[in-house]
Order: sequence, then C-alpha cells, then structure tokens
Amino acid sequence: MHLAILSDIHSNHPALEAVLASCDQQSVEAVWCLGDVVGYGADPDDCARTVSERCELSLVGNHDLAVLGELEVSSFSPAAATAVEWTRANTSPETIEYLRGLSPADESRDVGLYHASPRDPVWEYVLYMDQAADCIRAQSGRVSFIGHSHVALFFHAPEGGDDDALRGSHAESGTRLELDSGRWLLNPGSVGQPRDGDPRAAWLELDTDAWTATYHRVEYDIDAAAEAIESAGLPGQLARRLYVGQ
Repeated sequence: MHLAILSDIHSNHPALEAVLASCDQQSVEAVWCLGDVVGYGADPDDCARTVSERCELSLVGNHDLAVLGELEVSSFSPAAATAVEWTRANTSPETIEYLRGLSPADESRDVGLYHASPRDPVWEYVLYMDQAADCIRAQSGRVSFIGHSHVALFFHAPEGGDDDALRGSHAESGTRLELDSGRWLLNPGSVGQPRDGDPRAAWLELDTDAWTATYHRVEYDIDAAAEAIESAGLPGQLARRLYVGQ
C-alpha cells in the first residue's frame, strides 16, 4: 500500500493544503495523520474538516486533548496555552465532535501509530537514542510512527542487535529508507509547525509493499498562515516561528 503519514498540522491550513497536493502528486492511496490537528494556528475548523475528509485515520494529540478539556494547560508554554484557549472559543461543535472520537494510538495495523511515543502516546518527546531504544522495544509493530516533537527523524535497530547497534538521524527532504529488515521508529516531521530548522511543511511517503519510506518537504504560503495568526490576535511569536522552522 502507498501511504502518506502526516503529523502536527496545528491549524495551519495553507501548509496542510500544500502537503495534500504533494501527496496527490505522488499518487498515495491513503493519508494517515498522527494527531495535533489543532492548536497554535488560526484555522482549526478548516484543518479538522479537511483531515476528516482526506485522512483515512487520524490520532488525537495533546493539543487536541487540551482543546477538548481533557488535559490541563498548566504544562504548556504561555503562547501554547493562549492558543488552546483561543481554539476552544473559536472552534465549531463539529470540530469538537470529530476530535473527541479520536485516540492517541492505533496498534491495529501492520505498523504502530502513536501521537507521541509507544510508551506514552500523549506526552513523550522522542529525540534521543536511549528513549528510542526503549520505545522500539515497546512498540507494537516492527515499524512504527510517532509525531509530537515536530522533528523529522528516524531510529533503526538491526535484528538481533543490542542498544549499541541502534542508529538514528534527522531526516532531510529526499531521505529514502529501506525498512525491510530490523525495527524502525520514524517521525515524519510537522505539517504546520516544523521545529527542525526547515520551515517547509513535512510529510512521509510509505510503501508497505516495497517497505520503503521517503521524507518530503513542501513549500507553502507562510505569509497567509502567519497573517491569519496575527489577525486572530494570537501571540505573534506563533506567526514568526513559521518563517524559521523553530
């Protein structure tokens, strides 16, 4: 099957539209989203509606759960907490209903899907080798996908290898991985709020017949997304960070 894996859209509809156009160009058969459809940006309803229409499945992320009132915002940054409160006040009942029906993990498929990590599908940021080793041991599938950190990366554990054999790396646009052996944990990066120094929207192309993964980055109209944030009265830093991918 030829799939697109997306994550961390964060109410950035221009970025989501650009990524879906790129997916169409690659003739993917289905689109899967790892959560955080809303938060930070100014287009929660448009993003939730588009995800519900275009994605075969979506998980729920920590920002989605906060908007639903199922997580406290005390651990969020001030700007993120402000965005949660704004989203609660400016989101339609249809968006709330859609988000409420989602789960932070899906282990029913050939690959494991988690918003944050196999150990903690809601909160854990997997960025380091020791974390990845523990998560690879905990994941349901030989190949699993995570979001949450907004960083495109991968970790690979060879069959029969110990933790010293684990390797991992940030994944640049165009990186292609052969996933046919060993255990893998991959993060496609963020559609709407990249934090790996590349402001372009990120997504991952997965071929489960050939067992390959290809990382993509897509230019989008950052000005439109930033202007929407500013017009909504959201914190200006949420607009400025889009230009630097941090």
